[in-house]
Amino acid sequence: MGDLYSSAVTPTQRREAFRAGLTSGTIQRLPGAFSPLCARAIQEAGFEGVYVSGAVVAADLALPDIGLTTLTEVAGRSRQIARVTDLPMLVDADTGFGEPMSAARTVSELEDAGVAGCHLEDQMNPKRCGHLDGKEVVPVDVMLRRISAAVGQRRDPAFVISARTDAAGVEGMDSAINRAKAYADAGADLIFVEALHTPADFERFRAAVPDIPLLANMTEFGKTELLPAQTLQDLGYNAVIYPVTTLRVAMGQVESALADIAATGTQTDWIDRMQHRSRLYELLRYSEYNAFDQSVFTYSAESYDPHS
Repeated sequence: MGDLYSSAVTPTQRREAFRAGLTSGTIQRLPGAFSPLCARAIQEAGFEGVYVSGAVVAADLALPDIGLTTLTEVAGRSRQIARVTDLPMLVDADTGFGEPMSAARTVSELEDAGVAGCHLEDQMNPKRCGHLDGKEVVPVDVMLRRISAAVGQRRDPAFVISARTDAAGVEGMDSAINRAKAYADAGADLIFVEALHTPADFERFRAAVPDIPLLANMTEFGKTELLPAQTLQDLGYNAVIYPVTTLRVAMGQVESALADIAATGTQTDWIDRMQHRSRLYELLRYSEYNAFDQSVFTYSAESYDPHS
């Protein structure tokens, strides 16, 4: 029971598993986790990895995704989530929370948090949600400095540094392709191209950037047509994230239930739609903690002498 409080799979092992998955020919599916408990459910459901969305960290704090969260908040939440899962975890690190020196510190903090990798994007500070209009991207040389600083600060060579480009919706597809190539040359391990629209867009990007793993973002209510993981794999993509899906599902249910309770005064109609307490206890590994407690709890009031 040595893994009750943290995963027995080391951070380096999880990073190596993520890298192996990216080159396996099987697309790596990473649903977003809005909490540590959600990450536990993602692992039990059989996914290859866990994603931590900057938009979700912000939304959980009731903040919009406009660069208001801090490195401390994101790293702290990432550490909590990484602790409870054996899966590799990819974290949204926005623009690196500042200048290139801050991007380097971001990598250091996230390595210490035990995550498998992070992505840095080429938006201006403060960033915007990648599927909204009005984004701005930094000049290529600024992003190259972000990536180079991050790669240079990395201590575990297995830690995955992903470069995200938002240029497709700002400067066009050709710019996004050229940027992706430059980012790969600067040391990025994985390219995340944001806000492509159609399968043809994904196919064109893959053909133009052939020699590096690519990540697709299947977020709802955005600019991208929602494609099945198998379709993305067939198009040559190596990973896919579902960043806000679990939060949206949960909050949709929460709001509906609250409206019902406000109207009727009881939650009775929702009992069958709830996670049962017994299932919650399974996810929490309640019985294992209880067994551990009984094995170490040898103190009794009668035998305790405070002066001994």
